[in-house]
Amino acid sequence: MENEKNGNSVKSFIFPFLIGGVIGAGVALLSAPKSGTETRQMIKDAAGKAGEYAGEVKQKAVSVVEKGKSLFQGKKTVLGKAIDAGKEAYKKEKESLVRAQ
Repeated sequence: MENEKNGNSVKSFIFPFLIGGVIGAGVALLSAPKSGTETRQMIKDAAGKAGEYAGEVKQKAVSVVEKGKSLFQGKKTVLGKAIDAGKEAYKKEKESLVRAQ
């Protein structure tokens, strides 16, 4: 419940902050001493850079996920072998105890 309160608190802080940033950027663009053509070109350039950045972030995220899957599979294999070895050791010990009686 405490985490929910913290999550809501963070969301209630970040959302207005982002909205204020967008509004501030819009006001700055509208009040800039550049012509409309220059401003539109500047917006297009910024959008292109944002798209490139988003693509890079996506590629890195996919790479990290794939590495995580690979690491998980490796650990899963090692853990499976350890469990099998434990079962085998238990079985041998149980058989030796039965023979000793």
